[in-house]
Amino acid sequence: MTTFVLAGGCFWCLDAAYRVLRGVTSVVSGYTGGETPSPTYEQVCTGRTGHAEAVAVSFDPEVISSDIILDAFFTMHDPRQLNRQGRDIGTQYRSAMFFADDEQRRVFEAARDRASQWWDGGIVTTIEPLGEFFPAEDAHQDFFAKNPTQGYCLAVAAPKVSKVRARFADYLITG
Repeated sequence: MTTFVLAGGCFWCLDAAYRVLRGVTSVVSGYTGGETPSPTYEQVCTGRTGHAEAVAVSFDPEVISSDIILDAFFTMHDPRQLNRQGRDIGTQYRSAMFFADDEQRRVFEAARDRASQWWDGGIVTTIEPLGEFFPAEDAHQDFFAKNPTQGYCLAVAAPKVSKVRARFADYLITG
């Protein structure tokens, strides 16, 4: 298994989009990249902890490649928006990739370079060392599946899931 920690706006969206891909074995929403130990959702939402809302996505590289996982990341959010995704504004919504070792850093840099070919404009996604990852509260885990008719899920998460489904149809869970 391989695990990447990625931030691209609200973690509910990334969580939902990764869960449709075959080979993804686990998605955990959480917080990383900041200074506050064991932050809560309310603390992170203030933008004062330094943490980003992120997901730890674990996958089987024998089933789905690192490149597909990362290309999906650059499909499900706009990496040109600095410290925001749509109406979600603040450093907690930044586009960031958190590397655990030099190999991950290299893979992340290559993915950012690939993505720059299909995004018009400068990508602001940062590549940062992975510090401690704090899982979010239970209510935030698999939020989209638990709350499919919630307004944010319908307006923001569902279109992102649809983009991933359309672009990565060969990798969708079937059945």
